[in-house]
Amino acid sequence: MTTSTASTSDTTSTQFNPSEWVIDSNGKSALSIRIKGDRIFKEESPFQTVEVFDTYDRGKMLTIDRMVMCTESDEANYHEMIVHVPMFANSGIKDVLVIGAGDGGTIRELVRHPGIERVTMVEIDEVVVRASKQFLPTISSALEHPKLNLLIDDGIKFVKEAKENSYDLVIIDSSDPVGPSEGLFTQSFYEDVFRCLRSHGTVAIQSESPLFHPDAFVDLNKCLKQVFGVDSVHPYLVFIPMYPSGMWSLTYCSKQGNHPVNNCDREKAAQFTLEHNLRYYNPDIHQAAFALPGYIQKMIQV
Repeated sequence: MTTSTASTSDTTSTQFNPSEWVIDSNGKSALSIRIKGDRIFKEESPFQTVEVFDTYDRGKMLTIDRMVMCTESDEANYHEMIVHVPMFANSGIKDVLVIGAGDGGTIRELVRHPGIERVTMVEIDEVVVRASKQFLPTISSALEHPKLNLLIDDGIKFVKEAKENSYDLVIIDSSDPVGPSEGLFTQSFYEDVFRCLRSHGTVAIQSESPLFHPDAFVDLNKCLKQVFGVDSVHPYLVFIPMYPSGMWSLTYCSKQGNHPVNNCDREKAAQFTLEHNLRYYNPDIHQAAFALPGYIQKMIQV
């Protein structure tokens, strides 16, 4: 990922300052975000470069190796959809395992559900957690919640060593499949996830952009179908302006093969949406997210 020249938002200026922009690029296309002044946090962890910037119109922004992880303006789109879709498609979820999620947004959404008794979060990089606690308090607000057991550890190793039938829901809230997250996109990892799920268990996964990372999206879909079965894997879409292409995917898989739309408790979801003043998720979005454009359907045809 590189920082590159782009035009400023001031239409009266013809001066371009490359240092004012963060560019998230896959080498063929890119998203550019204008930042205010110098970065407000940077640390090289043993795994990656963690940075926090202040932007002109998207609030604070967390990046890892210059890939955008979240901005205050639209993080709710991602975090609400990765949590509330599986929660309202299933009843009786009490034990949840979260891999990644260092910014804390997924945890914030999970603990809104009173039926959850325990959340185990395994994040490999304590720098992400520390930076988020210090600079992104509205996102990381639940990282001290009493129901949360936060472990700084290798999620791949943790899942491999986890006991069978331990969790009702597993959420894979990872960055792109490079560096420490690369192993989270393999069949062996998802076979371990399958094993540690209870018989009614469900998994929700960050599954990349069909437009920006099409190969990773297709490969992960094939991998999940090999583990969970063709009829048990359901990609769904969420729109996140500050992710490259704006279109991102999550994927719902279940051991029982239940469909996340047919099983959605719409009345309960609607009440919850109003009670918590959710910004993105609602019962209609829950249903619509699984309606994939034709070209994406073709990408993942078996």
